Amino acid sequence: MAAYLSALGLNCALGQGKQAVATALFTGDTRGMQEQNGWVAEQALTVGAVPGLLPDLPALPDLPPSRNNQLLLAAALEIEADIRAAITQFGAARIAVVLGTSTSGIAEASQSIAAYLKQGELPPHYDYAQQELAAPASFLSTWLELSGPCYSISTACTSGARALLSAQRLLNLGVCDAVLCGGVDSLCRLTLNGFSALEAISAERCNPFSVNRHGINIGEGAALFLMTREPISSNSAATPIALLGAGASSDAHHISAPQPAGIGAQTAMRKALAAAGISAHEVDYLNLHGTATEHNDAMESHAVQAIFPTGVPCSSSKPLTGHTLGAAGALEAAFCWLSLSDHNPHNLLPAHIWDAQADPALPPLNLVQPGTRLSSTRPRRLMSNSFAFGGNNISLLLGEELGEEQGNAPGDTP
Repeated sequence: MAAYLSALGLNCALGQGKQAVATALFTGDTRGMQEQNGWVAEQALTVGAVPGLLPDLPALPDLPPSRNNQLLLAAALEIEADIRAAITQFGAARIAVVLGTSTSGIAEASQSIAAYLKQGELPPHYDYAQQELAAPASFLSTWLELSGPCYSISTACTSGARALLSAQRLLNLGVCDAVLCGGVDSLCRLTLNGFSALEAISAERCNPFSVNRHGINIGEGAALFLMTREPISSNSAATPIALLGAGASSDAHHISAPQPAGIGAQTAMRKALAAAGISAHEVDYLNLHGTATEHNDAMESHAVQAIFPTGVPCSSSKPLTGHTLGAAGALEAAFCWLSLSDHNPHNLLPAHIWDAQADPALPPLNLVQPGTRLSSTRPRRLMSNSFAFGGNNISLLLGEELGEEQGNAPGDTP
């Protein structure tokens, strides 16, 4: 059963707020990806940091501060009016919180542990709860005084996408009437050094599916949806946007490398299509996981070719944002949401920003060029892929839900 994505707040390297992000996304603005020192010893890396100041956190008992919670709060404040209206309509006990994360407050905890190693004692502000994976969900639920189900999901780079799938299941089961769901992750030295140890980090902006790719960039951000069983009026979309279906799989091929033929990825995409009740040829656009690592690019190329043998317009947004890890699945679903919303008045598709030097060893993909338009013939269906360590795969299908008074209108085609 479809679940409606009735409101969206977000931030990433493209900017803070829907309009800023949409403007940069659809113009292919890469200025948010900047070279910085200090993350990995003796190495400058290109990272996707959220620009500008973040809101101060409210003083809440037993919830120590973190940049991760600040990113989440910034996203929540953008849709606070929608959230408060949902609380009034449904009640605090009927609203759940499900968030994906992988860093939580580990950046601040790492700083405290570094101080301990130097000084022999932990700083007075250190609190282990800072780095609990449940911290973002607990913070949001406590701040809003909600009493519905509240938990975090941490399945590496599929966390944010899996949070949307879990939220949809809660609604379908009747456990709640609305869910605040999405993902949040902040930049921190732990993850950057971890990927550097795997020799997966690129010092320059990542270049997915190019023969010249050198690996991933890491980014940060938050995407928070208000998901409801019934559509709620929004001034951001003329037509309600829904999570039509989702598919998940785990091929357990290797602790960090994907199954080479993309069997698990294919399974996830097929399940998403089946859940939405549509065929592959009805998908108008695919947001690729597209990390620019050799293994992911090869696997995903084969998987996409298998599911879409005649091709599908597709792109990776990671050259614009970096890989936001636990937030990535929700953030890239948000890009699909923006593509269908009034924040995209020219019906542009997110372009694939790269050097256009395709790897001849990979099956060719129909990578979106700047200026390519999404069909305005409704309903439109957009898919987003997320893949993670351990062979953890998930695909989401977003689309427009047409009312009886709406029909297919002729429009532009790419």
